Amino acid sequence: MTPAQFLARVKKNELPPVCLFLGQEGYNRRRCREAMIKASPVEAERHDAAELSLAAIIDDARSMSLFASERLIFVMNAETAMPRASRSAAAASEDDDDDDVPAVPSGSKGDVGLLEAYVKSPTPGVTLVFEATRWDFEGDEKAKTDRVRKYFGAISEVVEFRRFTPDEARAELDRIARATNVRLDPAAAEALVEALAADVGRIAVELEKLSLYGKPITAEDLPLLVPDARQSTIFGLVAALGRRDRARSLETLDALVREGEYLPLALTFLAGQFRMALVAKEANLRGAMGVQGHFQKAGIPMWGSRAEQVWQTASKFSKEQLERGLKLIFEADRDLRSARPDDRTIVENFVVRLCA
Repeated sequence: MTPAQFLARVKKNELPPVCLFLGQEGYNRRRCREAMIKASPVEAERHDAAELSLAAIIDDARSMSLFASERLIFVMNAETAMPRASRSAAAASEDDDDDDVPAVPSGSKGDVGLLEAYVKSPTPGVTLVFEATRWDFEGDEKAKTDRVRKYFGAISEVVEFRRFTPDEARAELDRIARATNVRLDPAAAEALVEALAADVGRIAVELEKLSLYGKPITAEDLPLLVPDARQSTIFGLVAALGRRDRARSLETLDALVREGEYLPLALTFLAGQFRMALVAKEANLRGAMGVQGHFQKAGIPMWGSRAEQVWQTASKFSKEQLERGLKLIFEADRDLRSARPDDRTIVENFVVRLCA
C-alpha cells in the first residue's frame, strides 16, 4: 500500500487494526502518523520494541483501557523485535556485526505466534502500528527489508515508505509551495529538488523558511536563502556566466567558497554541464523533455531536473561560447592540478575570462 492510499483510508476513517510502516522515507511516514493522530479521539501511545518484547507489547494491546474505548499505539524500532539470529543475518553486510542493534529484548518464534493470533483477533477499538524504519527498499538493504516483511508477515496491511524520485519530489514541492504561498521560478524549484537530493522532508523544511521571504524566488536567490543548496549555487554560477554578469558570477563564486565547496569538484560539474549543453545545441534539441529523451536513448541517466538545467544552459550560451567555455575549463582544470597559489584565484580568473 502506498502512503497516498493509506491517507485516503484514514480520511474515510477506515483504520486497520494492525499495520506495518516499512521503509526509511520520513516525510510521508510523518504525514500518515499525524493523520492517524488527528483522526483518533484519544492521545497516541508509544512503545519501543528495543525496550519491550513483542509479547509485552501485544499483552498491552490486549488490555482494555479503563478511561477510553479506543487506543492508538505506535511501536517504534519494530525490526528489533526480530530474533537475534534474524537480525544478525539482516545486518550481516553492514560490517558492524550486531553492535548497534539493542541486545534486549530479543524476539522469538513464539512471539510471531502471538502476533499471528492477535492479528486474527485484534482488540476492538485498538489500532496497533509497527514502524520498521531502519532499512530501505533498494540495493544491499532490500534483503534486510524483505526479512523484516517476512517476520511480520501476519500483518497484511503494509504501508511502504519509498524514497521520492526527483519527479515525485518536484510534484510534492509544487503542492507544498502552493499550500505555503511560496513562489519559486521553475529553475529554482528544480535546483532545490536536486540540491536536497529529492529529500521531501528537507524540502518541506526549507519551503517553510522561504515562506517568510515574501517575494518570488529565482535560481540565483536560492543559494543565499538555502545554505545547503550548494549545487543550486553552482547552477546560479552557470546562469550568471550565461548573462556575462561578471559581478554576479564572482559573488556566486564567493558563496561557494564560504560554503566550503571544493572548487575542483565545482569545476567538474561546470564541465559536465557545458558538455551536455553543447551536445543539446549540436543535436538541435528543443526543451527539457527533448534533452531528457535524447540522453536516455544514448544510455546516459537523465532525470527531469537535470534535463531542465542542461536545457537552460544550452539556451544561455551559443555553440561557440560553449566550446570556448570548455576550453577555458580545461585550462583552469590543468592549472588546478599544477603548483598554484590558490584554487579560488584560478577559478576567479576563469570567470573573468569567460565573462570578457
